[in-house]
Amino acid sequence: MTFEQLVIFVATAERQHLTKAAQALRLTPSAVSASIKALETFYQVKLFDRVGRGIQLTREGRVFLREAKETLARAKAAESVLAELGNLKTGILDVQASQTIANYWLPSRLLGFARDYPGIEINLTIGNTATVAAAVVNGDAELGFIEGVLDEPALATTTIASDKLVVVAASDFSAARNVDDLSRLKWIMRERGSGTRGVLEQALLDLSINPEKLDVSLVLPSNEALLSAVRSGGCVTALSETIVSPFVENGQLQILEFDLPPRRFTLLRHKERHRTAPAREFEAFCRAHMQ
Repeated sequence: MTFEQLVIFVATAERQHLTKAAQALRLTPSAVSASIKALETFYQVKLFDRVGRGIQLTREGRVFLREAKETLARAKAAESVLAELGNLKTGILDVQASQTIANYWLPSRLLGFARDYPGIEINLTIGNTATVAAAVVNGDAELGFIEGVLDEPALATTTIASDKLVVVAASDFSAARNVDDLSRLKWIMRERGSGTRGVLEQALLDLSINPEKLDVSLVLPSNEALLSAVRSGGCVTALSETIVSPFVENGQLQILEFDLPPRRFTLLRHKERHRTAPAREFEAFCRAHMQ
C-alpha cells in the first residue's frame, strides 16, 4: 500500500464520487479507479459498492476510512514537524472559525500573519461553534475560534476579543418597548450549535425568558441569510453589532433597545495535541492583536 493510494481512497470516500475525487486530486478518473481497484484486489476486500450511478462505501470501506484518515493525519503532522526546522519558512496552519469571527474579526489577523510569514499555507474553514469545537477535538484544526463559551474538557480556551449582540428589525418595524415583548415577537434564528444562537438563548434565560417558547418563524444557517430575511420585515433577529452597523447606518435596519450582555470571542486549542510552530505563532499573533 502506498501513501498515494491512501490519499486517493480518502478523497474518493469523502466525496463518494470517482470523478469529483479525480478533479480534487488533479488525476484522471481512470487513475483513481485503478488505484482503488488495486487496493481491493491486493487485499481481497471490497471498499465501494456501485449504487445506481454513484458509489458508496461498504462496511469494510468505512472501517478502513477511519484508519486511512488517521494515517494521513500522522503523516501530515510529521510534515509539519519537519517544516518547523525551517524557522517558519514553510508550514501549514489549519484554522476553523464560526461565521461572525471568520467574516469580520479573523481576516485582518490572517492577512497580517500571512505578510509576516509568506511561506505558511493558511487553511480556513468556516462553521459554527459546535463544528469548530469538534474539528479541534478531532485534530482537523489546530486552532478554533468561536463566539461565546464552551465546556469541553479536551480543549483549552482563551478569550481574545469581545463583541456585542443586538436585536434588530427592519426600519419600519414597530419597535418593541419592554422585555416581555421579546417573547411575543416573531424570530428568525441561527441553527442550533451556532455561537450567536447560544449566546442569545443564554441572555434570554438571564432575562427569565424561556428560549423554547419564542415564536421562531425561520431557522437559517448563516448571518447573511438572517440579514436578508430580517430586512424583508415582520421579524426580528439577533446578530453582532459589527455586522448590522452598515445596515443601520443606511436605514435598512433598526436596533431594538434591549441591552444584551457582551459575548466573548474564544480561541480553542487541544490541551494534549502537539501544536506546530505556525499554530503557536498565530496564537501569539492573535493575543497581540486582540482588539
